[in-house]
Amino acid sequence: MACFLLNKNNINITIPKVEEIDKVSFYEILVQVGTVSWKVTHRYSDFVNLHDKLVIDHCVNKEILPPKKIIGKRDPAFVEKRRTGLECYLRSVITFLKETMPRTLAEFLDFHKYDILFLLQDMSSSFLREGDFILLQSKNYKFNPLQLHAISERLKQPCPPAEMFDKCYDFSHVLDFCSQLVTVEVEGSWDPVGTSDIIPNNCAFELSVLKDVKELTLTRVAVKKLYHAGTLRQTLRRLVVSQCGLESVSDMLLCDAVHKHFDNNIPEDRIWQKLEEVDFSQNRIKQFCNTVLLMPNIKQLTANENQITQVDDFTQLSSLTHLYLSGNSISCTNDLHLRLNNIVHLDLSQNLITSLVGFSQLSTLQGLDLGSNIISQISEVQHIQNLAQLDYLVLTGNPVSTVVDYRIKVLEHFGRRAACICLDNEKPSQKELDTVAVMLALKVVKEGKAPVFSRTTEPTYPNSPQ
Repeated sequence: MACFLLNKNNINITIPKVEEIDKVSFYEILVQVGTVSWKVTHRYSDFVNLHDKLVIDHCVNKEILPPKKIIGKRDPAFVEKRRTGLECYLRSVITFLKETMPRTLAEFLDFHKYDILFLLQDMSSSFLREGDFILLQSKNYKFNPLQLHAISERLKQPCPPAEMFDKCYDFSHVLDFCSQLVTVEVEGSWDPVGTSDIIPNNCAFELSVLKDVKELTLTRVAVKKLYHAGTLRQTLRRLVVSQCGLESVSDMLLCDAVHKHFDNNIPEDRIWQKLEEVDFSQNRIKQFCNTVLLMPNIKQLTANENQITQVDDFTQLSSLTHLYLSGNSISCTNDLHLRLNNIVHLDLSQNLITSLVGFSQLSTLQGLDLGSNIISQISEVQHIQNLAQLDYLVLTGNPVSTVVDYRIKVLEHFGRRAACICLDNEKPSQKELDTVAVMLALKVVKEGKAPVFSRTTEPTYPNSPQ
């Protein structure tokens, strides 16, 4: 972003061209502040309005603005003469007022859109007027990287004159508002801002002004531009980092560390102690490794649509009960019980899984989503039929779901527990349960064993799946 405060002597204003639209001449103004530039378009009447205000409020010389002309004002020679005259006018005004840069002139040149100082002035006055209402409603606010960059840079600078003389622009309004937020969203972009050459995701920022945030969402943000997490490690409970091109989780969790890799010497203040729910969906993550130890109390981990090829070892995360890894490239699921413990719900849909053998010892599992994999044999269900707590199963989208009487054959594996199984988001119908009972009875007869009936009306069968 531009920073007028640090570039007062490095500002250049030109009017490179004039465009006529519906018989009206519009002057394209190119503003350059340091290395940042943008374009502003105004007609002559806008210059007149600006000049009148500057003459009255800031003692600008009344005679320096090129005069009006009624006849021949569209003559090319006159238009060119006026263009150069207006260019000289703006340069003179900037030179005269660069120490104060009045708001009127700043808005005429769109400084409030692209310059740190004036963007913060807008934020300060906005939060002064509306901050209490926003906080009363939800304590939720969406920032963009430009705003956070402006705040971060302002923290490094002395108090500008405008803040001392006009309290509505006082930076304390921004600090006070940010310190009370509970939920924050940051949405980035790789597209230039307006007519400038500013790319939001190229702007570095920190989050130290967020003192009590419990939930943070970063969407399409260049996470590597985040250089300080502030107190988030002590307050944050839910973190979402989506569509950010994240390749390593440590880029986020260790954003303020010089060496972004986990080891046993990581100081305690780098641990995200209160983090319970994390969503890293739609990134480029291939594995988590031991970086998960930076989130020791996490309960739910989501990493859908990444580049993960195998389930990592999460056994040290004793509180982790919900794991979502949909839309990856996982094919091998052998001995999952050695990598997962206490998992209640596991989503591995839209992967490359062919067998259920590796799920057979996940004794705490209640929900299993394996939709849209490449499981083809009904017999694979036998590997999970003895999971006593399993009551939710998704297999739709697999080749096996096209087998004749697919639901009946799957439910048959669960025996008398068939009524408890919600298969593909649908509880068994009474007709399906009756058919399963008949199938089991025929199986018992075929094996030459008589059914054993309990005191209830439902029969139980020795050696049948429990």
